[in-house]
Amino acid sequence: MSIPVEVDRLADALADVDDGYLLTTGDQRVKAVSVRPVLTDGVLVVRAPGRGSLANVAANEVVTLLYPPRQAPGFSLLVDGTAVVDGDDVLVTPTSAVLHKPASS
Repeated sequence: MSIPVEVDRLADALADVDDGYLLTTGDQRVKAVSVRPVLTDGVLVVRAPGRGSLANVAANEVVTLLYPPRQAPGFSLLVDGTAVVDGDDVLVTPTSAVLHKPASS
């Protein structure tokens, strides 16, 4: 089951999650790093995710932030966006978001 989250309501959804993962791809390489972005003026600021993530964002601006549920079963928050490298940081402009709960087995 999926519930769309309006990008302008993202701050509310982020208040219900803890650390997430920045997922990037580039040069046939996938990178997932634990992060705690800060939402500032509609942009998620990811502080110092590491060289691999920075290289991937430079090669491919499309990223996803994945926030697992605090307790299972629960909803994961997925935020898709476009990213740019800003020094040692990554700035993600969200383009869509969804709360997702796996179907029961």
